[in-house]
Amino acid sequence: MTERRVRSLWLPFGTNPAASIRLLCLPHAGAGATVYRAWGSSLPAWINVCPVQPPGREKRQREAPLTSVEQLVARLAPEVLASVRPPYALFGHSTGALCSFELIRELRRLGGPLPVHLFVAGRPAPQLPMQRTRLSGLAADELATALRRLGGTPEEVLADHDVLRRIQPLLVADFSVNEAYSHRTESPLDVPITAFTATNDAGADPPKVAAWAEQTSAGFQLRTLVGGHFAVFDRASEVLDCIAATLEPWSVER
Repeated sequence: MTERRVRSLWLPFGTNPAASIRLLCLPHAGAGATVYRAWGSSLPAWINVCPVQPPGREKRQREAPLTSVEQLVARLAPEVLASVRPPYALFGHSTGALCSFELIRELRRLGGPLPVHLFVAGRPAPQLPMQRTRLSGLAADELATALRRLGGTPEEVLADHDVLRRIQPLLVADFSVNEAYSHRTESPLDVPITAFTATNDAGADPPKVAAWAEQTSAGFQLRTLVGGHFAVFDRASEVLDCIAATLEPWSVER
């Protein structure tokens, strides 16, 4: 792989094969690749941040969003095998955490190289049931109330009912990916997991997030952040320091 950056619809900012390690970041419901764009300037240069862009958002907004984890990983796994040079790690927040986990299981089934580490945040362990958030039939003001309760959506978006109606189909699809998921028991991953929980995230409180330990045979750590569901962005410096320290063994600048 001689190109400096391998770009694709799924990896719009490239994969930079020259970096020591790549960090693929999967977004939460309703978000796109740009939610992680700033992380690249805050991590050491030997870590290349590679935001993942699922269909239905940003420059892929004309594509239909996917409505199941199985659909997403079936399409993303071949892209990772073709475009991402090992070593690499995965980070996923909320719906992205679930997709990252199932992506590794799909890569394992395909016999491909697995990531050296999985970072998850803002989601209970996949073997635990999820509460359903039914967004498809909500009026704009009801949708705003539901999103405001979760936090993380700018108030100017919540106040603009036209914008809310435009993004509602994407949110419905993304929440379906997360909430209609049916866990199938497989052997734990031979990939270490670091899970971030938050002090005020009722849907992904510490006991629910700690249960991710059951999904790895290679080591687990739980990190608690002060804040709510989007604490990984509000406390980004803490999260990125943890990521850099965890991936330091793959640095060539030690």
